[in-house]
Amino acid sequence: MSTAIYRRQLEQRRKDLAGAQKKAGEFRKKESDKRTAANKAREAAGKKSGSMAASKQREASRHEAAATAASKSASTWDGKVARFLKEIGGLEAKLAKAEAAERAAADKVRQREQEQAERRAALAQQEIEGRLSTTEGQVSTMLEEIRAPRPEKLRILLLGASSEGDLRVGREQQRIRAAVQAATHRDLVELEVHPAATTAVFLDALPRFRPHVVHFSGHSAENLIAFEKDEDDFHESAIVNADAFARAIAAVDDKPLLVLLNSCDSAAQAMKLIDTVPFAIGMSDTIDDGDAVNYAARFYATVAEGQSVQAAHLFSQAAMEMNGLSGHDLPTLNCAPNVDPAVAKLVTPPPE
Repeated sequence: MSTAIYRRQLEQRRKDLAGAQKKAGEFRKKESDKRTAANKAREAAGKKSGSMAASKQREASRHEAAATAASKSASTWDGKVARFLKEIGGLEAKLAKAEAAERAAADKVRQREQEQAERRAALAQQEIEGRLSTTEGQVSTMLEEIRAPRPEKLRILLLGASSEGDLRVGREQQRIRAAVQAATHRDLVELEVHPAATTAVFLDALPRFRPHVVHFSGHSAENLIAFEKDEDDFHESAIVNADAFARAIAAVDDKPLLVLLNSCDSAAQAMKLIDTVPFAIGMSDTIDDGDAVNYAARFYATVAEGQSVQAAHLFSQAAMEMNGLSGHDLPTLNCAPNVDPAVAKLVTPPPE
């Protein structure tokens, strides 16, 4: 799980602890008050005689019984306090481990980005003189090869997974659908939407739907993706190794052109995916739900307007920044060495 989930769980457990401590204190005070009242009643009984003494003794017994009941309730809440303290300790340990893993993942992503930039710079320096005059023709040929051989709609597979119900994947898919429907070339885009995606749904859709774009929204980390299980109630995620996810995409004949992992700490996975697909987008750190939803909706709206992959990516980041969203620099576009994201378009309007 991401650090954001552990932090939310810690916050809730600390609230639970405070509530349990308050309850335990209330019952301890009640116990003390009732025992004091019982002692006073017994003292009064010693000073009386006959029916008055008996009445005070009965009053003392009632206070003593109430004190005993309060003591039992206080013990019950003390037990909850101990349990919450133990859970908080466990969550703090998991959070520390997750934070360390995220820092390590971010360091690896930065290192890979630097290495990729250096490789691209070296390649550009070697080839610029000899290939400058033929770049346009090569890019055109490359795009013809990666696009479908016949005119067809852009097929986008939207996979959402939030088995614990803590992410708004349904809202994200709704925003994407609305954004595409409002675009100029909406008739050139086909969506297949799965708001509770299991591994079986993903594996069935790849060869059947043959998506040009695979979009995943949910939980992830550097080396894993969290799908749902085929269960109706909230449940623990079905954890899938990132390499297995990549191998499934690589196995089909009609490979996607773009994989967009709209999930936390997925940039490292996206970096690896460009060995299989021309373009891959991931998030370099933990991203808030609202930021992820806004980026995705704007990205597909821009694609459906016939803009290039690079234009859609940069325009979506700029829109996030203009709207005051702090995660505008988290989406990271990765490209295979032989493709130009500034030229590649996923939606091309038919000639007039």
